[in-house]
Amino acid sequence: MGAAIERLTGIPLRQQWPAWMIGLGHGGTHWIIAVYYLMVPWLRQDLGISYTEAGLILTSFHLFSFIANFGSGAAVDLVGRRVFLQVTALVIGALALAAMKWANGFWSVFLLLAFIGATNNLWHPPAISYLSSAFPSKKGYALSLHALGASVGDAIAPLAAGFLLVWLGWRDASVVASIPVFVIALLLLLTLNARDKAVNAAQAKEKLTGTDYLDGLKKLLKNRWVVALCVMSGFRTMTLMGLLMFLPLYLADEMHLAPTAVGATLMAMQLGGLIATPLAGIWSDRSGRRPVVMAGFTGTTIVLAIITLLDNQMMLIVGVSILGFALYAARPVMHSWMMDITPPHLSGSSMSLLFGTQSAFNFALPPLCGLIADTWGLTAVFYLLAGTILIANLMVLAIPNSEPNAIKD
Repeated sequence: MGAAIERLTGIPLRQQWPAWMIGLGHGGTHWIIAVYYLMVPWLRQDLGISYTEAGLILTSFHLFSFIANFGSGAAVDLVGRRVFLQVTALVIGALALAAMKWANGFWSVFLLLAFIGATNNLWHPPAISYLSSAFPSKKGYALSLHALGASVGDAIAPLAAGFLLVWLGWRDASVVASIPVFVIALLLLLTLNARDKAVNAAQAKEKLTGTDYLDGLKKLLKNRWVVALCVMSGFRTMTLMGLLMFLPLYLADEMHLAPTAVGATLMAMQLGGLIATPLAGIWSDRSGRRPVVMAGFTGTTIVLAIITLLDNQMMLIVGVSILGFALYAARPVMHSWMMDITPPHLSGSSMSLLFGTQSAFNFALPPLCGLIADTWGLTAVFYLLAGTILIANLMVLAIPNSEPNAIKD
């Protein structure tokens, strides 16, 4: 098995462990938000929160993701300490999840989800920059392991949280669910932090000045391929965030599934992504980024258009699995695409721009989806999401398949 992986990826297994560790940490960040998503139907009922208010709460996640994102990108490019930033993101996010136990209404949940949103995007620029520099010729595969970790976290969390909700209720479940994230943070600190500090010390003379950083950021904003990729990614993430928020509500409120059944269905979507991400990363390293992204977006558009027509639970699980396979396949490839067209010294800032755009696109979507659900029902939300991924699909054609380091020094 190990020899087959080495032949397929071109990287000896003993050299891959940093990527697997970063993937584990990424799984921790997604575990946090996936647990929250599963708690929403019961948290909403207990606290008397409407669909529109639930959407507004999710806006805080994206707003503070947007704010924190640019600070973390600047920290990566100007200071370094990428592993320390990742550990900090995990610890703060876990504390916010645990504190959900004492939430007493709209504003307390809003504030806690703001912290989770900030730490979620504090993670991405240092993690993706670390992997891109560690595996420069195999970015697609390395970043697929990063995405694989997210899919594992997203897959395990709903099922685990479903059982915790049945046994403990959503308040105590939030505390227990935070414990694995603290453990992952400690593992990263012990295994990768010293290595990253040594790299930072060796590169101390190469650090950017503030003026250099601002000049590079201007170049990013002026590059049409970078802007197009950010906007395309924004529409794709609108679709994903809408699904993660409103699919549990649809399953619980319209199909009347129990917490464990909701968790199992969401797990099916993540298992589809679990299979897709490494295959997509390897394929994109060999064939280019565009065909992989196009295939993923096309599949997502088709499945979203028909998923609400399925009234059988087993068929719905199959449909959700296909949806996850198609939607998540594109994630690591878009990150690799961005790393292809930007120089290494702007890697943190380019990812901040990408994730910042995604967060900005999501400000209005949750309350809009909530308003649509309150007015026309939850089914109407899925037609809106099919439209957002269709726009992303059309935008793929506007970006070159390969444009290495399009932004020159």
